[in-house]
Amino acid sequence: MADRVMPAPNTEMAFNNRDAVCIHTRKIFDSCRDNDCVEDLRVYPLVSSQAYISGAFSIRPRSAELVFVDVNVEEITFNRGFYTVDVKYFYKIRGTVFPGGHDIVGMSVFDKRVILFGSEGNAKVFSSADLPFVPGQTIGTSLPIAVVEAVDPLALGMKIVDPLHCTIPENELHDVPEYISAAFGEEIDFSTRGPRIYVTLGQFSIIRLERDAQIVLPQYDYCVPDKECAGGCEDDPCTLFSRIPFPIDEFFPPDLGSKEMIEQATDDDE
Repeated sequence: MADRVMPAPNTEMAFNNRDAVCIHTRKIFDSCRDNDCVEDLRVYPLVSSQAYISGAFSIRPRSAELVFVDVNVEEITFNRGFYTVDVKYFYKIRGTVFPGGHDIVGMSVFDKRVILFGSEGNAKVFSSADLPFVPGQTIGTSLPIAVVEAVDPLALGMKIVDPLHCTIPENELHDVPEYISAAFGEEIDFSTRGPRIYVTLGQFSIIRLERDAQIVLPQYDYCVPDKECAGGCEDDPCTLFSRIPFPIDEFFPPDLGSKEMIEQATDDDE
């Protein structure tokens, strides 16, 4: 067992003669990153968009927005300390159909499972922040906490497929949470009638497992803000506007042919 380090001000045990303090935080035990190319993901259109799809010959992607991510952690019984992390991505897909050039909106769902090390913890933690207890609420669990970081995906392509000639395997969609459906502002058509839309997405994500931990760190000073709060009591909107930095990057995009990027690409090829 590792030796315990206690706060020891002004001793050789301290970090560079600074006070050692204990902080409570989350320690990352394992993590992974991935760039998933999800091909032929079913798009369930809004009811108002279905009429445009029925008379369309082709479709072009416009954008894809990550609406929500549902995460579930389960212990692997035959491999102690390891857990499965099931991730369900909910997307809002936008496209343009031809002929007509009408914009359509739909929902897509992508399921992903990874296995990560989350260590073991038998102690159940209860906090006053969890009180009062609500029936059905899970508190004091010894499972690690799964965190998913993801950006909006890239819509790489879309297509319309006749259901009579569709050979794309897909899982039937069940039990979409009400708060997900509400994010679309309109009823979603889950029926199998009419042409089907499929989208190909490029998704970048980072998934990690964390646990609460107490860590000893050197204390340098307290975090005291050195910036004054501005804009709270100003009545003149022009004064507030004058404090906003000019958005140079919005007018001058980065030069992809810069010397630094060319050298980086050359090094990667080598």
